Amino acid sequence: MDTEQQLRTNFLYEQQLTNLELQGKRPATIDAYSRAVRRITHHFDKAPDKKNYLSIAYRAI
Repeated sequence: MDTEQQLRTNFLYEQQLTNLELQGKRPATIDAYSRAVRRITHHFDKAPDKKNYLSIAYRAI
């Protein structure tokens, strides 16, 4: 992942944490969601907004 994608990933990750907190999610839920996004991002080595999550779901089946 290049520097631009890493910065975008960090921004989206922080935005996700903020949104989950504002939605009133419990800490365990926030942790689980965040961990899932980190794992997907690490696996595909791209920022999460650069993916089509539907295609990821089909690959998982």
